[in-house]
Amino acid sequence: MQSDIERVLFDGAAIHKRLDEMAAQITGDYPDRELTVIAILTGSLMFMSDLLRRIPLPLKLDCLSVASYQGKTTTSGEVLFKQLAVPDVAGRDVLILDDILDTGQTLTTVRKRLETAKPRSIRVCVLLSKKKQRAQDVNADYIGFEIDDEFVVGYGLDFMERYRNLPYIGVLRKELLEQSNQ
Repeated sequence: MQSDIERVLFDGAAIHKRLDEMAAQITGDYPDRELTVIAILTGSLMFMSDLLRRIPLPLKLDCLSVASYQGKTTTSGEVLFKQLAVPDVAGRDVLILDDILDTGQTLTTVRKRLETAKPRSIRVCVLLSKKKQRAQDVNADYIGFEIDDEFVVGYGLDFMERYRNLPYIGVLRKELLEQSNQ
């Protein structure tokens, strides 16, 4: 797997340092309040686990399983929810966690779905945000790292369900992406 990586963008130490900073900011923004965290699976799993252990607040955790890439390198534009019901967030402070803000399709769709349940507030936290024009006008309140518009894997992010277990975030070699599109 290591040989499939063009270059490492963020090693484990850099990721954990940034998570410490993000956790401190989130903790400061929700003093004396219980937080409801909605993690978008499966890409946010590593991020969620490491970030939430750093937040010393009472919180509830739920997960939404959605798909927008379906094994491709670009989103289909359609966000499919893999469960029928959304978590009960009425009157709650909600923090949506996702691995990457790319086109904005997933976060826009999830946010709209959660807003129908009338939460007190909704904020968005992403590990990565691509510097690019988005299909949807959506911003994250908390961003781990901004990256160029490249296909990245590791630390939960995958390509065809592989590479999630890499302890760093790296750019996948372009020829591997091209081979999959043939």
